[in-house]
Amino acid sequence: MERKIARKLINWKNESTGRMPMVLHGARQVGKTYVMRELGEQHYKNTIYVNFEKSLEVHDFFSGDINPGKIIRLLENYSYSKILPEETLIIFDEIQCCERALTSLKYFSEDAPEYHVIAAGSLLGVAINRALYSFPVGKVRMETLHAMDFEEYLIANGEHILVDMVKECFDKLTSMPEVWHKKAMEYYRMFVLIGGMPAVVKHSTSNNKTTVGVSEIQELIINSYIRDMAKYASAGETIKIMACFESVPAQLAKDNKKFQYKIVRKGGSASLFGDSIEWLCSSGVVLKCNKTQALMPPAIYHDPSSFKIYMGDVGLLACKNNLRMENLLSDDRLFTGGLAENFVACQLRGNGYKLYYWESDNRAEVDFLIQKDGHIIPIEVKANLHSKSKSLDVLRTKHKPVYSIRISGKNFGFENGVKAIPLYATHLL
Repeated sequence: MERKIARKLINWKNESTGRMPMVLHGARQVGKTYVMRELGEQHYKNTIYVNFEKSLEVHDFFSGDINPGKIIRLLENYSYSKILPEETLIIFDEIQCCERALTSLKYFSEDAPEYHVIAAGSLLGVAINRALYSFPVGKVRMETLHAMDFEEYLIANGEHILVDMVKECFDKLTSMPEVWHKKAMEYYRMFVLIGGMPAVVKHSTSNNKTTVGVSEIQELIINSYIRDMAKYASAGETIKIMACFESVPAQLAKDNKKFQYKIVRKGGSASLFGDSIEWLCSSGVVLKCNKTQALMPPAIYHDPSSFKIYMGDVGLLACKNNLRMENLLSDDRLFTGGLAENFVACQLRGNGYKLYYWESDNRAEVDFLIQKDGHIIPIEVKANLHSKSKSLDVLRTKHKPVYSIRISGKNFGFENGVKAIPLYATHLL
């Protein structure tokens, strides 16, 4: 399956000067190992692969002196393979399991940049946030890999013509021919159930685009997240992390989707569950969307005490809601705003946007704000064809943005300062 991050990895490989070790961060099962191995197989003479979660004996290579020369010699003996500068890709997978290995990346950057080292970790964000953790700040290049976006999903289904048509209509802001619009919306509806986890997409595309068996794979992924909570957190922390995680569907089912600790547990509070939320965010399992009340750079003016939480993959949310395609075909009302918002949140985050929403005195709320081309752009999300939004009207009257975006089931268009973007084109923002 084609992943957009592959282009960044190839560019990193071809850098002539200043190359630092690459570190991929992302939730479990989003495809980090796959893209690293693909890079090695397609663009290097040979690959040395080490999984620190499975190969505990390799941890000893990083005890004591961690200069690159020593580590290279030990890895050559371990793999029975010669490591060649510029021609061998060294992969350190699940590197958060060996803190000294992560620290060693600093010395590869400073003393041995001729060796190509790429590392990844599913719980890397959690590990970095731990006290006393020695992370080589400024000595590695960090990239985040998310679940597949909608465009990657269409490509996996062989829909290259549809991909090109969506992009052309987005760029020109002209309507899609109705037959193609309906086809793209059908794919969107399917994607909401399947999501972008590569194993789930591969199963669906390999089985005639079916959703049969999808929920079973999604449940395995969710269970792997739960195992990580138990493995990498204390017993007391695990209970609280799991309680926050299990509350996400209920949080998004509300009209007011602001995260409420009382839904996690009666009497819940930020002091009790705040660290648990940060654990989930750092692991990439969930996405956090902070509130702002100003149409100014939200990174400066946001309110960290008010936020929404979305699942890191919309298909996993559909799974936790026990939604099936036969249900959605018989009752369109099940395509709630929660699913549509979660879909948009994933697409925006995959494009590198930090997530913010706007609220005004508890009277009006707009789903997302993005900073684009020097402007703050409000985004309203509708689950279907309905396009009226009092909240967006309030924001536009109060702050007068250069334009606004309404994402819904409607075709492309532009009217009264509002761009209409179909849900299936969100990835192009």
